[in-house]
Amino acid sequence: MNLDQAWDVSALLAAAGDALSVRFGGVTVRGELSGFTRAASGHCYFTLKDRNGQPALLRCAMFRRAASLLSFVPRDGQQVELRGRVAVFEARGELQCVVEAMLPLGQGALYEQFLRLRARLAAEGLFADARKRPIPRHPRCIGVVSSRAAAALADVLTALRRRSPHVRVVVYPAAVQGADAPPQLVQALRTANQRQEADVLLLCRGGGSLEDLWSFNDESVVRAVAASRLPVICGVGHETDVTLSDLAADLRAPTPTAAAELAAPPRDESLVMLAGLAARRQMACWQRLESAAQRLDVLQARLAARSAGLPAHRQRLGALEARRGRAIRQVVDLRRQRLGHVQQRLAKALQHLFQRRQHRLEAIGQRLPLLDPQQVLNRGYALVMSPAGDAVRAPSQMEAGQVYDIRLAEGRADVVPARVTPREKS
Repeated sequence: MNLDQAWDVSALLAAAGDALSVRFGGVTVRGELSGFTRAASGHCYFTLKDRNGQPALLRCAMFRRAASLLSFVPRDGQQVELRGRVAVFEARGELQCVVEAMLPLGQGALYEQFLRLRARLAAEGLFADARKRPIPRHPRCIGVVSSRAAAALADVLTALRRRSPHVRVVVYPAAVQGADAPPQLVQALRTANQRQEADVLLLCRGGGSLEDLWSFNDESVVRAVAASRLPVICGVGHETDVTLSDLAADLRAPTPTAAAELAAPPRDESLVMLAGLAARRQMACWQRLESAAQRLDVLQARLAARSAGLPAHRQRLGALEARRGRAIRQVVDLRRQRLGHVQQRLAKALQHLFQRRQHRLEAIGQRLPLLDPQQVLNRGYALVMSPAGDAVRAPSQMEAGQVYDIRLAEGRADVVPARVTPREKS
């Protein structure tokens, strides 16, 4: 053994680190996060496991400057892609990767698609604040669009049961991940709007990678959220996860539990508020009663002051009543006198009119016999009647050879004229 060729531990580790930096100065590696921690200094430390399940671990360190550029919150079990350099941590003689950038696995293309779709839908006004509607403060029924098997649904139901157990909850089940999720989410939103059972809808799902949450970035789902006639609260993922459905919803919640808390006010707070309102109402009623009682006292005092003059008013009223009675009796007597005079005049006028009508009737009775045709016949005249029964007044009404009826004072005779001669004009 040649002691001149022996390495010090630090020298050997430094040489190994130099060799690794030359050979692996810049590498890209994929794997699963494990044991992720963020120190108070801002540095991040974690282990990257082989994504194919092989028993291989790579310790990683991501210093504060690189960690501040992360666009997501790393979580254990997440598939990521790292870019960095392989080095030796001399303090423990361990191989480690100094990470300079980290992305969720497959985020590059999806994230670009996310940005393009967000820009296009924003240009259409789907994310505008002006179209967002207020959330009802005290809903009677809350609809939840989520998967029946999702842990987020259990969290939402637990929060609603704790905060507002009196509020009815209707679940509209739909897949929240995979190729079948977008059409099922759209159909669930349509069903909720058709039934009109709920006052507000919760669109919920737990956390995950960009790929896991991609159903909530699907254009059909985003448009269904924007077109909903019911207000929508979107609680998808964790606090740092933002989907296009969050932007299109009327209100974004950082988590599914937070969505439930935003939709349903706590019953205890409502009861306290109602108790306060009841106390204020009772106080207002007492104040109004007190004010009315004071006003009544003032009116009673004014009434008592004015009632002191009631005897004088009664005397005056009695005098006026007596004067009115005398005046009425005088008017009645005067009207009776006038009525007696009028009755006398009317009786005289009727008697005078009766006498005039009687004299006239007697005169007509004396003249009436003179108009009797029989009296004329008694004086020797005769009445000639035509065969048609008409009185003949002129020879022109007669024809020779016709039979005419001659009426005399004491009988009648049929006559046939042999000749008709008209009277000659002088």
